[in-house]
Order: sequence, then C-alpha cells, then structure tokens
Amino acid sequence: MSLSDFKPMQERCSNCSFCKWIPFDKMQSIRFAQNCPAVSLYGFNTYSARGRFQMGLAMVNKEQEYTDKAAEITRACLSCGACDVSCKICRYNLEPLDHNIELKHDAILAGKVSPEQEALIESLKKEQTLIAGKKKAERSAFVKTLGLKDALKEKCEVLFFPGCRYSYDEALRPTLKAAVKLMKAAGTDIGWLGEADVCCAGRAYQMGFTEEFEERAKANIKLLESAGASVIVTPCADCLHALRRLYPRLGLNIKVLHITEYLDEAVKAGKLVFTHLLDAEVTYHDPCHLGRLGEPYVPWEGVEKKILNQVHTWSPNRPRYNGAHGVYDAPRSLIRATGARLVEMERIREYSWCCGAGGGCSEVKKDLSDFAAKERIEEARATGAKYLVTACPWCKSNFTEAGGMDVVDILDLAAAAL
Repeated sequence: MSLSDFKPMQERCSNCSFCKWIPFDKMQSIRFAQNCPAVSLYGFNTYSARGRFQMGLAMVNKEQEYTDKAAEITRACLSCGACDVSCKICRYNLEPLDHNIELKHDAILAGKVSPEQEALIESLKKEQTLIAGKKKAERSAFVKTLGLKDALKEKCEVLFFPGCRYSYDEALRPTLKAAVKLMKAAGTDIGWLGEADVCCAGRAYQMGFTEEFEERAKANIKLLESAGASVIVTPCADCLHALRRLYPRLGLNIKVLHITEYLDEAVKAGKLVFTHLLDAEVTYHDPCHLGRLGEPYVPWEGVEKKILNQVHTWSPNRPRYNGAHGVYDAPRSLIRATGARLVEMERIREYSWCCGAGGGCSEVKKDLSDFAAKERIEEARATGAKYLVTACPWCKSNFTEAGGMDVVDILDLAAAAL
C-alpha cells in the first residue's frame, strides 16, 4: 500500500481520542490511564494516531511537505499498536498502526532519513542485524557454543530462532543459554540455522523501511522452509511478531511459537518440571509484540464497500486484529509454575504500556524511549512487587537501563526454578 491508499481512513477518523487512552472500563486510576507514550510525552495531538491521520491526509492532498519537524514526528512512534487496539473498541474500519508505519515509510521515500536510521539500515545490509556496530560473525560464534544442531545439515523437530538482541548483547547471552537449557530439559530435539542465522528485520518494518524488511524476510523464509522443522520457536517478542504476523504475508507456512508458549505446553504435559520453587512476588510486563501484536496472521482478500452508500464494510469480512488473541496466558502460567506470586499492574494484556524500545525508538528517539520505560517502571513499582518480569530482550534492556527496579527475564526466572 501507499499513503494515498489510506485516504478513506484518514478522512473517516472521527477524532474520538480513544487512541490516546486504554478503554474506560479498564481504567483503574487516572494515573495509569493513558496508552500512547508519544502523545503523553509531547502533549500535542499530531503525535497521536488521530494527529497522524490528519498529517497523512495533508501529505496526500499536497497541503504539507515533510519538513524536518514533520519527519521527526513520524519517527516518534513506537509502533507498539496501543492506539490500534483502543481504536478498535469502537471502530472496525480504521487501521492506525498500519497507517503510522506507512507514514514513516512515506517520509523515508521523501528522503527524510535520520543518521541513526541510516546506521541501522546500513548494519542490516552489511552485517544482517539491526544492532549497529555488531558483526555477523559474533552472533554465529556465540550461538555455536549452545550445542544446537545445524538444522540445514541435520534433521530436527524444533527450529530455534534466537534473535539479534539475545545473540549480540553480552548481558543477555546468559538468558539465551537458559532458554536452551530449559528446552533441552523438556527433551526437545532442537536446531538452528547455523551460519545462515540472521536478523528477522522486523524492526526495519516498524521503522518504515518496508522494502528492506521484505528483502531480508524473503531470504529468511527460504532458509526457514529448507530446514524442514515442524515448528519454529523464538525467545524474542519482536521475532515472534515478524515470524507469526509479517512473514506469512510473504509466504511463510510454518507454525511459530514464542518460547513461553512452548515451555508452558511442556510443563502441562509433564515434560518440564520445576523442582526448586521460588519465593518471590513479581509483576509481569506484556511485551507489545508478544501481546497485542502477537496474534497470528489471517489471510484475506476482499474489497471495501458501503451499504446504501452510507455504512462502511468489507466484503468478505476482514480479519480484525484487536490484540485479544495475543500471547498472555502462557507467560503468566509459566511464572506461576515456578512458584512466584504474580501481582498485576493496571495496564495489562492488550492494553499494556510499551517499554519504549519499539519502532527503533531506543536508537532513533531516545527521549521517548526513556520516558516510556520510566513510566512503566513507576507502574510496576506501584504494585509492591520486588521484581519486574518480562518476556522480551528489548524490554529487559530498556527497563534495566532506565533503572529503579530489579528486572528479570522470564527465562532466567524459569531456569532458577529447575
């Protein structure tokens, strides 16, 4: 799609401001009632989904150009999807997240690329990772130490897709070891792509670099399918979203699970047993790309039409991604299986507040990224829990950098209970 294809949506947004808040019936306090970090921080309507629809319409109608400020506003979006699910509480004919990403793409086509973005995309092209400054050889050398089969040379039941953040970040590498330890403890026949294992490029898509994403994704799909595994398991929420939602649009037809789903099934089947139950009170953060954006892709082909030239609809009915069927229960079930006591925050499940790392903002819009992380930690601290647990390496890194609370990856929590 191009930005002009969104013109009907840009025109029919009714300015209800649902995109700025969690649903009213989910609010427990005004303190933790907002859902969009960008409009919460900058306090100006243009940073909201509604404002972005207005900006997009102005661009399509040639009423505005991408000034440096306008381009900066397009980048100040975490691509977290919070506006999207809140919008769909009362609307069924708008796609705020898709529009936000296309608006980013349109600004890029207009030549508005920041130095930080250039560095990330250059890294993707040269070293096949969106973590600038890293070498592909570093990734392969570390993952080789985990003792996995090379799935392109040996048959395996489960194909493990480790993700860039776990593979390159030295602080997170022990967690990747814990992931493999847990899967082997469950008796998993596990392999990886060996030297061919590279970035999923999902974050390129989140930043609006859709062509670069598709090029990397199509190459990855060929490799993933050639491995012949029946299921792909990833510990990274960003990779889960890319492999489960974005890759199937381009042809991937393999079952994809987040590792919490896989381990939860193993616990329930008696294949994974925790013998050292933990005595700790924790709260859990739902990662955006595991939760509301973790719903599986549903194929659809159809047309937009109006009944009696008034009521908008789709023929046939179009899938409605509203976040309700993301990955929420498996992580919570796994936490409880370790013996830890779970205390919930106010904004949870599909209405979770973003950690701030999405959309490339941890590199491109650091002020927004830091604000979002600190806001979430404040909410976590309000529960009285000792530990903030999450199931995404990007969330873990962003929260840890923000400080103020002990942050634990769910895989480290589970490994401690083995």
